[in-house]
Formats: sequence, C-alpha cells, structure tokens
Amino acid sequence: MAAPTLQQPSFLLVNLKSDSTTKPLLQRCQDLVKIIDEYPAKELHLILPWLVESVFGSLDGCTAGWNLRLLHARSNEYNIVLEFLNPSGPLMKLVYKLQAEEYKYEIPVSYLPGPVKVCIQQGILPECPLFHNKLQFPLSGQLTLNLALNPFEFFMFHFASCLITPKSYPQSAHGSSTDSAYFVLVDAYLKYFLPCEGSVPPSPFSDSRGSVTAPSPRSSSVSFAGYGVHSPSLLKHHIFHQPSVNADPAAQEIWRSETLLQMFVEIWLHHYSLEMYQKLQSPQEPFSPTEEHVLVVRLLVKHLHAFSNSLKPETLSSSSPSAHSHAHTSPLEEFKRVVVQRFVQQKLYLFLQHCFSHWPLDASFRAVLETWLSYIQPWRYTGQKTSAQPEQNRTVPDKWEPFVQENLLMYTKLFQVLLNRAVRTDLVNAKNALMVFRVAKVFSQPNLDEMIQKGEQLFLEPEHVLQHRQPRGYLTPGQGGSFLSSRQRAATDLVFRVKSHVYALEGQDCQYKQMFGCELRGAVMKLIQIIAQARQTAKRISDHSGEAAASSSFLSWFGMGTPDLNSTFSGAEPEESGECLKKTHEFLDRALENLCQIFKLNQGQLAQLISNLGSSQDVGHCMQLPDCIQGENGLILTDLGRKQIISGLRRFDIQYQGDPELQPIRSYENALLVRLFYKISSLLNERFGGHMNAVCSRPDLLGRLGRHYLAADPNSCGRSPVPRPPSGGNRRPRLSLRPLASYRTLLLLLLAYATGSALALGPASCTLLLLVGGLLYGLLVTLLWNKLKTP
Repeated sequence: MAAPTLQQPSFLLVNLKSDSTTKPLLQRCQDLVKIIDEYPAKELHLILPWLVESVFGSLDGCTAGWNLRLLHARSNEYNIVLEFLNPSGPLMKLVYKLQAEEYKYEIPVSYLPGPVKVCIQQGILPECPLFHNKLQFPLSGQLTLNLALNPFEFFMFHFASCLITPKSYPQSAHGSSTDSAYFVLVDAYLKYFLPCEGSVPPSPFSDSRGSVTAPSPRSSSVSFAGYGVHSPSLLKHHIFHQPSVNADPAAQEIWRSETLLQMFVEIWLHHYSLEMYQKLQSPQEPFSPTEEHVLVVRLLVKHLHAFSNSLKPETLSSSSPSAHSHAHTSPLEEFKRVVVQRFVQQKLYLFLQHCFSHWPLDASFRAVLETWLSYIQPWRYTGQKTSAQPEQNRTVPDKWEPFVQENLLMYTKLFQVLLNRAVRTDLVNAKNALMVFRVAKVFSQPNLDEMIQKGEQLFLEPEHVLQHRQPRGYLTPGQGGSFLSSRQRAATDLVFRVKSHVYALEGQDCQYKQMFGCELRGAVMKLIQIIAQARQTAKRISDHSGEAAASSSFLSWFGMGTPDLNSTFSGAEPEESGECLKKTHEFLDRALENLCQIFKLNQGQLAQLISNLGSSQDVGHCMQLPDCIQGENGLILTDLGRKQIISGLRRFDIQYQGDPELQPIRSYENALLVRLFYKISSLLNERFGGHMNAVCSRPDLLGRLGRHYLAADPNSCGRSPVPRPPSGGNRRPRLSLRPLASYRTLLLLLLAYATGSALALGPASCTLLLLVGGLLYGLLVTLLWNKLKTP
C-alpha cells in the first residue's frame, strides 16, 4: 500500500470527481469550502486544475463546466455560483493559498491567441510581458510548448478563455448575455481588482511571488523609427532571451490588477496583428467574435475609462514632463494614468477594425458600434453628474483634447470604415437607421470636430519642420531657457505623440486620409444621398401601408371587397410596420442634420438634393424595375439592381402566377376544408366545364354575370422578372369553392345562421337568402362595372 502522504491528495481528488456526478451543486460547494479551509496547500494544489476546468469548462470546449454564460438570475444555482466565484469567495481563497507557495500549472501554447502563438512558434518573444519567463521548453520526445503559470494567472486564463471557447450548448438555452453569471462575475472582478476608489484588497496569505513585470513609462526621447513600429530587427527578441523578473516591491503591489487586465486584453482582443492587415493574410483562420464577446469587451472598455478617470487631480498634474513627483505617486495611480493607452489601445483598434469589416450587415452590429462609441467618449465615464445642458449641445471639455489626439485613428480611420459599411446597409430598417444616427450624434458634439482637425494637423506636420523646431537640449526657464523654447517643446511633444500613435497602429508607411478632406467628404455626400433615398423609401412604404389599411374597410371584412391572395402570401416584415417606419424617418432626419453640422455642409444644397431625389423617385419608381440586363433565360439583376433592392429603392412586384387553387394553404384557412372543396370543385368543373365555358362566352348580361363568378381576372398581372406562361391569360372558366374554407367565411356563415335562427328562419330559408343575396350582389357589381367601362 502506498504511503499516506502520496495517496491522500489523489484520494481527495477522486472523491471530488465522484461527488461531482452525484451531489447537487450546493452540497458540492459547501464541501469545497470546508476542504479549502482545512487542507494545506500541499494537498490542495492537485485539485486546482480539475476544479477550474469543472467550473469554466475545458480549453478545447469538450467540457462545458457550470455553463456560466447560460446561467441567469432565474436559476436556483445562480446565487450559489456567484457566492463561490466572487473575487473574495472560496475559490479565490484557494488561489491565494496556492499563490503563497511555488506551484506552477502548465497551459499548452496552442490555446493562446493566434498572434501570440505564432510568435512563440517562430521563436520570437511576445511583446506582452505576461508571457515572459513562463515558457517551458519541451523535453526530448515532446513536441508541445507549455506556459508555466502561477495559480492566479492559471485561474484568470481559464476565466477569460471561458468567453471565447466554443462550446456545444443546447439550442433551447437562450437569455440575455448582460445578466448572465459570467457577465456579472466579469463586472465584479473588474471592480475588485481595478477599483475606482481605494486600493486592491491585499491577499489573505503572504504573497511575494507575483511575476508580472511592472510597466515603465516610455521615454519621450525614443525616435519615431523605434516607437510602435513592428520591426523584426528592433522589437522581436528570441524566446531564449527572456527578461528577468521585476522584483520591485512597488510593482508587486498591483501585480494582480495588471495580470487580470493583461489576461483579459490578450485573450479577448489579441486575435489580430498589424502584420495580418498589412499583408492581407493570416497564418490561421480569422477569429470571429460573437455578440456576447463584444458586449463583455464593451464592459471592459467602460470600466477602464471609469478606472482611468478616477485618477487624482494631483497625479494628473504630476504627469507633465517638468514635474518630479512620480516618486510620491502610488503604483495604482500610475497604473490608472497609462492603462488605456499602454494596454488596450492597439489591440482594441485591430479588434474593432476587424469587426467593422467582417461583421454581418444586420442589427447585431449595434454591440460593436456601442463598444467603439464607448471608447471614443471617455468623458461619459467620469463619475460626475451631468449638467442640465441638453445632450446634443453638451460641449466636449478641452481637457480631453490629448486623449482625442493620442487616439486619432480611433476617430478618423474607424469612421471611414464605418462609412464604407453604412452605404451597403439597408437604412430603411429602423435598427440600422438608429446606428447611423448614433454615430452622427456622437461626432456632432461641440468641440469634438475641432479636436480631431487639430490632431490631423499635428500628424501632417512635415518632419523637417519638426526637426527644425526641436532644440538640441531642453532647458527650463530656471536653467536659462526661455518660455518660448518651453512652448516649442510642448508643441513638439504633441506632434510626437500623434505621430507615434498613428505609426504604432498603422505602420510607418501608412497612407493617412484626412477625415475632413475632399475624398472623405465625397463619401459622406454619397452616404447622405443614400440616407435621403432611404427616407423617401420609408415614406413611400408607410404611405402605401396606410392606403392599404384604409382600403381594407369594414365591408371588405364581410367579403364585399376584392380578395387578393397574392397580398397575403409573403407577409410584411416587422421592420416595415408603420411605427418602425416612422422611427426610421426620424432617425434619418436627425442623422442628416448632424452630418451637416459635422462637415459644415450647405443646408440649401442638401435640401435641393433631397427635393430632386424625391421628385425623381416619385415619378419613376412605379414604372421602373430594378436595374437588369436581358439574359438567355430572362432578366438578370446587375450590381446596381441588387443595391436598389437591398436599399428598398426598387423592387419586383412578385405575384403568384400558377393555378390559384394550388396556392399554399394560408394560416386563416382550414387545411381539411381546402382539400375537400378542391376535390368537389374539380369534379364539378370537370363535369360541367363545357356549360360554364358556353355561359361565359355569351355577350349578354348572363355572360357577364358568369364571367364575374367563374372567370379568373386577366388583369392581375404584376411586373415580374419571370415570364408569364403562355396559357396564363386564357384560363377556362371554373368554379372555386376555396373561399368557403376561410375561417372568416365560416364565422360569417355561423353568424348568419344564428341571426336567422333568432328571426325564426330555418336553415333552408337562411341558405336561400344567402344565395339570393350573393346573386344580387354579383348582379349589382356587374352592372356598375359595365357602366364604368363605357364612357
């Protein structure tokens, strides 16, 4: 028998695995709490990998774990899971207990994000310090590289990977992503480890083994060629030359906060690289984020803005180059100062750029759009109460000008990508129109366009002018320098920051397009034209729906109107309802106003453009088909025709051209009666078809009455790309009993017989009265129609 010291940990793990299949979740959590409190770290370290995988699921997606992404507040296990996994809960206590010892847990490199994995496989050290000093090189006979992570890093890696790991969830599992247990836990971890007020609570166990390298402020003397440029010779180091661990006690004070943020950013955002966009290729299949993924990223962005904006005013003033009080700044305050620019900006930019270019053209893009708008509006997350000033007139404070300049591409380049997307979107849809309005509303905020233009001017300043301005040595006025040289230095620093930002995100050979330049102005005018067309289309559809509703009067419900089976075949889309079309018109109107305000467009020319567009559409829409070319088998849509159909400008009037008796059974018809009446009418038409044809061929009143009841309408022909069959207009007269299978007709007959019974009329008398009434109605319609046709 093996020694107890060797068997007890495995025995504990075996018992836990056995309990996981037999005991309910509440009892399992209670048992785990006792085990974590009572057992030493030496016996607990073996259960952490199994426990983390059983909670968050396996990295390959085979095990779903506790399904945190599908667990909502209505579930009985919701509160149990949150209590067990919260930042100060039992599981985190286990992590801290193991963190105080020198335990490491291995993660295969194959589960890292694509760019990081490719760097390691090519023998290049990743840029993120999170992966430094963690690589475990394979022994002889092994082919896989592993990362050796401490317990906290191991836990956060699995927690972050739970969001992006594809898992086979049941199709019946639905719910909002923003109230799931996973979303709530992410919010709780962000608030705990990145607090806006106070500091991160210390670990309950002694811990001095955090291994995250503290961020060091980048020197302003770095040249443009070396800052933010992905040069293989300068920035790519071999994995055998890993930097030593930073043992600075000040850095260790926030290592958990930095680890959490770096893990979230790397796992959630670092799936795209600058090289991939420059070479237009990827070493692997591109990663496609889900809407839930984007919503969690937006939560991260919003909290980071609130975290960064909680920086104390004295720390803000000390961040200037001339100040020397950094030594008195706490590590957490210094972390707030650099968190957005240093850790998030580049990876979020590539992430959003990929989403803008590859996301489907539907309403789910709203999550991506709001994530972008949240990032470019940090002033919304200052924690201060907004003034009573109307939102559309609220001026962006001048203190945000450095942020706008250091994130210039987030405003200009992504706006250009959005323009290319908007012109391909169906703006008649109210949800798509709302997204265009949201963007125009954000960029129309007073003072924002001036900040963007100033940032563009700083970037476009020639290099030789910059070098001419820069003095050989920066001297403060107290050291003999002038205040003029101090202002020159400040201007030079601004230019440097803007250029460094653009070069870091787009490469040093990027071709920058100005947001307020002529080329983009032309694209904006194209978007305005499409918005105007969508407004006209929405108005036309709304008017047509109103007319159709008005024509469907009370008498038509009693069968005294002309039935149109074709109008009920396709059904109306919910987005084309009257209320949604009114919202579309309102959103597009306000979007036009905001675009004119942003780009200083002439209101007179815009009104003339919309007026001309509206008149040309009103004249030609009803007579024009979508743009087509004649092919061997009929009309073929061109690219222009497809855009016209997508935007709702033109459409084919598709109508059913087959046998009316063979149309699909409608929801308002009884399927059994439809089939029964079809057989009866087919027998009658087959036996008495000759007599019906003879009656309808007569030129007198009886012939006209027969054609009213028996002949098909030869004029119900729409504009369709499908040619009509030759015999379509020469159908033989026949009797159709299908209207009697309609629930409406059955209800009317029931009411008629009930009324007759109340008037002491028998079924035979009621039937006779109905036949006489139908005959008189047909006679009246026939006479009136004949008088209308003759002048």
